Amino acid sequence: MDIRYLQLFRHLSGTLHFARTSQACYITPSALTRVIQRLEADLGEKLFVRDNRSVELTAAGMAFKKYADDVLQRWGRLHDELSSDDVLEGELSLYCSVTAAYGILPGIMARYRKAYPGVRIHLETGDAAKALLKLSNQDADAVIAALPDSLPKDFVFQTLFRTPLVFIAPLQYPDIVIHTKAGIDWEQTPLIIPDHGLSRDRIDQWFAKENFIPNIYSQVAGNEAIIVMVSLGCGIGLVPRMVLEKSPFFNQVKILDHAPKLPDFVIGLCTREKNLANPRVKALWSIANER
Repeated sequence: MDIRYLQLFRHLSGTLHFARTSQACYITPSALTRVIQRLEADLGEKLFVRDNRSVELTAAGMAFKKYADDVLQRWGRLHDELSSDDVLEGELSLYCSVTAAYGILPGIMARYRKAYPGVRIHLETGDAAKALLKLSNQDADAVIAALPDSLPKDFVFQTLFRTPLVFIAPLQYPDIVIHTKAGIDWEQTPLIIPDHGLSRDRIDQWFAKENFIPNIYSQVAGNEAIIVMVSLGCGIGLVPRMVLEKSPFFNQVKILDHAPKLPDFVIGLCTREKNLANPRVKALWSIANER
């Protein structure tokens, strides 16, 4: 079976979006469709259910993804074995948030590129809360992520730094925060919260502890989106301070005083333990540890 076909299938199984995969992999959507059709014909099974709005893996597609992951890992190891001992080549895939891409990676990747110019870097950015899922699905060799309360047992994590979680409010709409004599009225003040991820877990735990029923204005994906909505006066939000300090909307919001202190985010490099057998990942791990 053509390795290129497996690579295209695996990428599509991660994005579930024909246009995104065709753009990222430099293939036309029609050609990508033909590749998937050929794979389905060879297997005698449908790999995707597709309509005008969504693309989903079938049961056969999920089984084939495991096969594709295994073959591509073996293919990569074979290339490593056949390559020169003193020259590191091949591709390294990374996933992180936009903030991490310009706030954390440059220092690490500048050293990596200097040491290993033959390695091609494939960087994907997106919602930080999806980082560990990307790693779990083998859609990335390594990710920049926040350390969860429980790290999967086959993952390894290298701490890079810590950042506090802060509650923010809009500067131009001070009345959005409703006060009582005791402080902020958390059941009346509208909240912009993450729809999933570690920040959501932390704030849910706090509300459960305090027995509050929050006034949720909106649930959104991504810390950057929370900051934008807070700046527009939609409510108050909870974000990592690092993200806030890198935001172009930093001067349009303020950090709330006397807000509850939630546990800090521990940000670091994360990969699957077995990925450290990949010399490109092992080299990245070592360079990140040099700071």
